[in-house]
Amino acid sequence: MDQIFQVAGAALILVAFIAAQRDAMSTHSVVYLTLNLVGSLVLTGVALHGKDWGFLLLEIVWAAVSAWSLWQLSRG
Repeated sequence: MDQIFQVAGAALILVAFIAAQRDAMSTHSVVYLTLNLVGSLVLTGVALHGKDWGFLLLEIVWAAVSAWSLWQLSRG
């Protein structure tokens, strides 16, 4: 079951990344930032469950930056 969450979280982040690289999505769009936030939150849970501290740090920061960027975007 853990693998399903890992793949799902990674897929969300990778979809956003690939779309941005192909100029199909702006890195400042709500969709891009939401995909990154949700994907990183899923992977945060996976890392916490597996006690993978380096991965957990990466995903917490990823989620925090995505959330901050979404908040900034919502403020205009």
